Amino acid sequence: MNKLMAIAGADVITAKETIKGGLILVRNGKIVYSGRSRGYDKKLYATRDLPGKTVSPGLIDAHTHLGVYAEGTGDAGEDGNEMIDPVTPHVRAIDSIDPTDKAFEEARRAGVTTVMITPGSANVIGGAVCVAKTVGRIADEMVIKANIGQKMATGENPKRVYGSDKKAPMTRMGIAAVLRSSLVEAQNYRDKIKKKKDFERDLKMEALQPILQRKLPARIHAHRADDIATAIRIAEEFNINIVVEHGTEAYKIADILAKKKIPVNIGPSSTGRSKIELKDLVRDNAAQCIKAGCFVSLITDHPVIPVEDLRQEAIKLVRDHGASLGEVFKTVTINPAKTLGVDKRIGSIAKGKDADLAVFTGHPLSPSSVCVMTIIDGEIVYEGNKIS
Repeated sequence: MNKLMAIAGADVITAKETIKGGLILVRNGKIVYSGRSRGYDKKLYATRDLPGKTVSPGLIDAHTHLGVYAEGTGDAGEDGNEMIDPVTPHVRAIDSIDPTDKAFEEARRAGVTTVMITPGSANVIGGAVCVAKTVGRIADEMVIKANIGQKMATGENPKRVYGSDKKAPMTRMGIAAVLRSSLVEAQNYRDKIKKKKDFERDLKMEALQPILQRKLPARIHAHRADDIATAIRIAEEFNINIVVEHGTEAYKIADILAKKKIPVNIGPSSTGRSKIELKDLVRDNAAQCIKAGCFVSLITDHPVIPVEDLRQEAIKLVRDHGASLGEVFKTVTINPAKTLGVDKRIGSIAKGKDADLAVFTGHPLSPSSVCVMTIIDGEIVYEGNKIS
């Protein structure tokens, strides 16, 4: 049975252009038309007339722990770090997601329709990362892709977790050595598979094969510039793709990241300098990196800052740091969609894409704008009291 929806009269930001008084037609959760107003069968389509409102692609947070560190559940809801071994590529974030986490509702109220959900950064290799919509009864209904790369980590977190137990890694060189050793072990496993020699399934080594094959990236937690440089060094040694997660000091080596075309998921910038590797945090990090030509997506690292503050991270870049409105808008829409490998489905308003939309009282990056409606897969999942 066809489920038909029309959104009429609102300004439509497609990610490529803004259409005044545009029209979006949706059939069975997919966009079948977006553009200037035209005739359509109003008897078939359930029409929402939204004059004076602005419709944008649903916002995307490229790095969170939603559902993995569920709000208000204490230790019982902390399911992001398997801190028994610094190398756990075989664990998967999807298996820890609690769909009842209140943060999913708060994300929808803020127009955030998709999030990356990742294991924590206690381990050098922490497990498979997934990308999910912010609505669903079970994780399987929410997840777009169950595996979009391996979470890896440099810096203070693995040092603190394992160094305190007097076991490797205790130092930054130890972290690099653990990572290299794991990748070499995965290469050896790959060679055994090819030769069909002494082969016994190993879930850890299987999980690293897509990284070696460059089918999926290593998503490397790195704050300091020297840690980012180490990540790049190892990536080049093993010919693997990487995404830098957090990149607190990315501004110091933005030219290198831009030249090497390494995506950076930056943030959160609106947080305190709670540990040593955050001491050189600057609020305009992302603005500097955008200016240098880096491919940037903004993140909240929820629950470090709440997922609903994603838009505030973007607003501050434009309002306080002079970043381009158009470029910053991409950092919460099409850029993360590309970095997460789901841009064929989401990230812009275009024919054939998922009908994931957010409706605001003005431009999404205007400080005074409010999200009044959120649509996921053609279904209204939030409607505020300022819609009229």
